[in-house]
Amino acid sequence: MARAGDRSISKAKPSSRRSGAGSGSASAPRRKGGAAVRLGRGQDPPRRGGPPKAGKRGPLGGVSVPGLIGDPLITQFIAFLRIECGLSRNTLLAYLRDVRDFLNDERLGLVVAEVGARERAEGRGEAAGRPDSERRATNDTALVARLGALSPKDLSDYIASLRSARKLSGSSVIRHLATLKVFFRFLVATERLLKNPTDHLDRPTRWRKLPNVMTPRQVNALIEATRGERVKPGRSEEPGAQEPASERRATQDTRAAGGTRATEGRNATIALRDRAMLELIYACGLRASEVCTLNIDDIKREAGVIIVTGKGDKQRMVPIGKPALGAIGEYLRAARPRLATGRSGDTLLLSRSGRALERVAVWQLVKKHARRAGLDKVHPHVLRHSFATHLLAGGADLRVVQELLGHADIGTTEVYTHVDRSRLHEVIKKHHPHG
Repeated sequence: MARAGDRSISKAKPSSRRSGAGSGSASAPRRKGGAAVRLGRGQDPPRRGGPPKAGKRGPLGGVSVPGLIGDPLITQFIAFLRIECGLSRNTLLAYLRDVRDFLNDERLGLVVAEVGARERAEGRGEAAGRPDSERRATNDTALVARLGALSPKDLSDYIASLRSARKLSGSSVIRHLATLKVFFRFLVATERLLKNPTDHLDRPTRWRKLPNVMTPRQVNALIEATRGERVKPGRSEEPGAQEPASERRATQDTRAAGGTRATEGRNATIALRDRAMLELIYACGLRASEVCTLNIDDIKREAGVIIVTGKGDKQRMVPIGKPALGAIGEYLRAARPRLATGRSGDTLLLSRSGRALERVAVWQLVKKHARRAGLDKVHPHVLRHSFATHLLAGGADLRVVQELLGHADIGTTEVYTHVDRSRLHEVIKKHHPHG
């Protein structure tokens, strides 16, 4: 049973470096000639033409899903998710990965071979002269026919296998179920199917885990670690170790161009940026994706607030304190001009190369400074958890915290009421006969 115990971050312990093994089974060989591609579980869809460049997105917001069976079907599903459901890009990509895993599950028998693939490759048969649009439409029809033959029990067994066979967490299983419900709702809405088999699937109960929370002293130690100070002396760290790859490359280029003095100046610039980033996340309870998309104009210094664009492009106004404003002001004055290039635009936080700081880089930077501070299991969302818990501990109303965090459901915010031990002790002492 979950306990509202001390959820503070413990001191870091030395651990052996483990190599990450890929999850799931290996994918089947890819078929050529524009045919569908089988992907293994946990493998991201391949991108055409290499990784996307910053600031350049296609008509669907940069979302590309080659490799998914039934390409025209998935393309329409992407538009449905963005326009009808209003999902953010990261949520949309998570849904597409879930659909990919579902369509590639061999036990469901949904894998559809391209019609006439071998004959067309050999230049014989009726498939040889068939246009791509007709072949894809035939493939799409075969896939929809197999989807329509699935029963609620088939889908229920698939959801159960996610936990038993793939060992997914409860929250991941619930997201997979939500994906299936949206996917089949789309098929019914576009008149591909007459009935929705997911209507009979109940949402499993999720047992909430209490979030990890830092103490105010630990938060201060994390922020001070951006100055390069080691809280625990004796620990050695190579310059640039555990930095994002793009940051390391830019550091190496700086060393090659200007030597030690240039490198020290560059590191001081990055320290100001990282301090502003950490102050923003903690002072305003921001998600990693939210702090990356902040523009300079979103900081309203006179009013003491920032404009945050959250999930589903929903905007909210969050007050910001003097320490965070001071860190941002120092960064804008002394650091950002040295990082900015012609492609930087109005983005607030920039990488060493002058591009917008990416979400993965934010995670890596927070973990790097946590190691310097001697803290373990710290990531950007822990700072967000700490922001909410410290507000409630100070007497803030739960509805206010919900609005500041951008939660659509207050049930998501209520988990923080179980983390503050001091408040629980106070309630029991005041109201319980044996308190």
